[in-house]
Amino acid sequence: MEQIIATVHAFDGALVLRPTRGDDFPELAWGDAFFYYAPDGEVPRNVQPYGTVVTKDYPDDTASDLDPPGRWRVNVHVDRATFEDLTGKEPRDLGHRDHATVDLVLPHPVYGALGWVCVVNPGGRTEATVVRLLRAAHDAARARFERRHGPGGV
Repeated sequence: MEQIIATVHAFDGALVLRPTRGDDFPELAWGDAFFYYAPDGEVPRNVQPYGTVVTKDYPDDTASDLDPPGRWRVNVHVDRATFEDLTGKEPRDLGHRDHATVDLVLPHPVYGALGWVCVVNPGGRTEATVVRLLRAAHDAARARFERRHGPGGV
């Protein structure tokens, strides 16, 4: 987990938000990581993260069984073609999956229909894919930022 977070942190313009006790973020988010393109280092307004790492079940998201020690999940927003290539399905045609399976790219159990994929405990089969997906999501976030603000604009 730390290696993936460090990799994203090294992307040009990346902001990795890691809420902890004492921050102004809900306790539920403590220990998780949220990835943004933010060249000014400020959390963007009106923009969702392009990727996250979650370390526990959320009230509406328990299918990955993240509460046992050592379990965590990377979530990445991808384009439609990438989603279909990775999952064999369109985002709105997900079917049933075992979202607790480790080291396998799957549609996100809650946000799959919105183009999110996930991997529980990335390992030998998926770690390089996860990094590639996070890089592509970062580059897409940068392109959206530049369309709004101009190249290099803040």
